[in-house]
Amino acid sequence: MTEILNGQTPELVIARLRAAIEKGQTWYPAMLEAAASWPLESEEYAGRHYQYLIGGEALDLILLFERFSRELEDLIPAQERDNLLFKGIAPQELTSDKLMAFLGEVRYRQYLNYFYGITVEEALLVVTQSEVRKEHRSLGVRREGTVIDEAFVQLYERTHDEMLDQFRREKRYSKTSTIKIHQLKEFTYWLFKYRLLHSEKARVASDTNKSLNYLKKYARRLQQKSG
Repeated sequence: MTEILNGQTPELVIARLRAAIEKGQTWYPAMLEAAASWPLESEEYAGRHYQYLIGGEALDLILLFERFSRELEDLIPAQERDNLLFKGIAPQELTSDKLMAFLGEVRYRQYLNYFYGITVEEALLVVTQSEVRKEHRSLGVRREGTVIDEAFVQLYERTHDEMLDQFRREKRYSKTSTIKIHQLKEFTYWLFKYRLLHSEKARVASDTNKSLNYLKKYARRLQQKSG
């Protein structure tokens, strides 16, 4: 458990969050404001490890919302909660300025680090693997086992295992242990930073646009399914 803000405790933040919702504040903005003052980088809660800050820089806001939701099940509409936690669909749209106003500059920057460094990077890997599969089909070959490595080579010039080994060496993680969920997110964030460092700016911009377009289409499909 690591404190990153002074003068706050999880209990105090959640008590204020509950009070704000009970007084009539909409739960989603109230949670954003609570996230701004959340004091922990990570914690063990209800038998589970919660790593809110990935790589010391990227805020896993959805995970923090999940933590809040477990304390406030009686105050949050179940459907709205599930749409946010499992589909990433917020109950109301907020502009970037409004989001920063609720989160504060530090948390907003950490939120952007997570979005571009993990969400967008994951999307880029999905899109690149899809492109590799299309190329395979156009050539009349079936090599599913090589798709991930081919995508990694295109993006990072090394295979998945080579990049994972380098990541583990740098972070001093054991090669024999099972990689945990928060470490996978940290690996993705590390890949993002690696790509920024080793790729041309034009290529980075192109890949980012490709990922954002994919995420927009994916979000529209989810919105349609949710009615």
